[in-house]
Amino acid sequence: MDMGSEMSEHRRTAGHPRGAAADAAVHRAAVMTETDRLVSAVAGADLATPVPSCPGWTLVDLIRHTGSVQRMFSGLLAGLVQERPRSRDTELDLPTSDDGYPAWLTASSRVAAGVFADTDPDASMWVWGADPHARFWIRRMLFETLVHRVDAELALGVRPEIDAALAADGVDEFLVNLPFAASFAPRTAELRGQDTAIRFRCLDRAGDWLIRLRPDGFGLEPHPADGQDTRPADATVQASAADLLLFLYGRLDLTADAVETSGDAALLNHWVANSVF
Repeated sequence: MDMGSEMSEHRRTAGHPRGAAADAAVHRAAVMTETDRLVSAVAGADLATPVPSCPGWTLVDLIRHTGSVQRMFSGLLAGLVQERPRSRDTELDLPTSDDGYPAWLTASSRVAAGVFADTDPDASMWVWGADPHARFWIRRMLFETLVHRVDAELALGVRPEIDAALAADGVDEFLVNLPFAASFAPRTAELRGQDTAIRFRCLDRAGDWLIRLRPDGFGLEPHPADGQDTRPADATVQASAADLLLFLYGRLDLTADAVETSGDAALLNHWVANSVF
């Protein structure tokens, strides 16, 4: 079964936090694949190349960050931590020179693979997001790695390609967890409104999410059980799954040709200004 088939059942119920580990094997494998693609992208490149989508970073900064996140998340998984860690200190085993970073990133993903093999994705543990199970960190590691693979390719003038099923899953992961991100994304606390709604819709596959902004905060509306979402929205953002994912992560903006918008422009600008992850 290919990735799109494995993810299709979840996509038909897009908008719900994940309630099962059915896709954990897909996520585990995709972490390795996306890491290998990032390493391939930077092979032979000048690691001092700036990364425009991550202002102030070079390729070596991007690689260091991605590998460090993989090792930090692996440590959380290995310990099945039950409360927020007091420290983010992690044994990184950094290379002694910049040219060692691509191989170090590959080694970071292999550290993660070893932890994945020993971890039940259904195990309960502390997370900062919506799903308090080990599978949260595997899924989060995947999209952290995927987006930074895209960043590397953009920096090197390569047109990124993202599997549509994986991209739609990434949209869901982002929107499900964003309401819990205020501790490290404080501007999300400004995402409030008078019961206003924004719809995010994939144009190339099933995927429809309705975010409601209320006076006390914001969140993802449960998807109708019959799969037919006719609830009105004050504004809508539509794109292919891949481009919708890149929009949510700020790699495309509201003026991009690949992004279609309608409705309340001020509301959409408010979302963009305060949904920085």
